[in-house]
Amino acid sequence: MLGAVTTGHPTRVRSHRRVRTRTVRVLLAVVAVVALIGTALVVVPMLRSPGPRPLFQLPVACGETWQLSTYPGHDDFDVDLFPTEGEAWGRPVLASYAGTVTVAGVNGSVGGRNPENPEGPRGRGGGYWVKIDHGGKWETQYLHLLEPPLVREGQRVAQGDQIGKLGSTGNSGAPHLHYEQRRGWDKVETHFDGEPSGITTDEREQIIKRTSSNCQST
Repeated sequence: MLGAVTTGHPTRVRSHRRVRTRTVRVLLAVVAVVALIGTALVVVPMLRSPGPRPLFQLPVACGETWQLSTYPGHDDFDVDLFPTEGEAWGRPVLASYAGTVTVAGVNGSVGGRNPENPEGPRGRGGGYWVKIDHGGKWETQYLHLLEPPLVREGQRVAQGDQIGKLGSTGNSGAPHLHYEQRRGWDKVETHFDGEPSGITTDEREQIIKRTSSNCQST
């Protein structure tokens, strides 16, 4: 009767298993280190103190006077901008300050409101919108644009560059620009040309008028 048949030396097999185990452990350690580095790259910058507030300007054409407003339920610090003269649809929306575009697309859904059908179906959220990172943990947001933004993600813009057109996409009742300034994770009171807007709460309706100093040097 034949005895048991073996393939390979037992000591050699155990050695190969130890090598494989060490290799797996090394790979897992490398993956863990990479994950920690990735997390640090995201979290550490957000833990730093914000830089000084940029000299934000109104996101509309130089010399124009616009109405800044809010209403109950609008959310603290949110500002809606309406022109005081002329047609609202399609007015240029400008970058409040230089920065890098981080979002240029659709927030929620667009809906069907436009100059040809101003009472069309509402969409959801902010419709066509843009976010700009100004450095130092400062950010601005521009919502309800008429058409797809005129800028793209990753694009560098200067103060006063046109980023879109005023519209009524998303959850909007009339053509206007919903505008926000953010510091880190927090929404803050908007400042324009170094002066606070005064819009800090949505507990009551509030309307003020400001003239834009968003004037590019020639």
